[in-house]
Amino acid sequence: MRTRFFILQRPRHPLARAALALLGLAVFGALLVFGLIALAVLVAVGGILMLVRAWRGRHASNTGARGAAPNADPDVLEGEYVVIHERRHVPHS
Repeated sequence: MRTRFFILQRPRHPLARAALALLGLAVFGALLVFGLIALAVLVAVGGILMLVRAWRGRHASNTGARGAAPNADPDVLEGEYVVIHERRHVPHS
């Protein structure tokens, strides 16, 4: 059994063609405006998030990150480590 697709044939009357073209342009314009509005909303939300993150980052550095002293030596790297005991000795060259 063959599947038949609906094929829209263009109208023959010039006014009908013009009306169909105007309808197509109106749909295209509406989609374009909707897309631009969606883009503007996304840019605005992204900008607000970037400003909030920058503001939080600036205030976090003033109070000290993770409880570090505010006047700590910037050349000292602090961290935590775990000693892992190996079962066999691995010679290092």
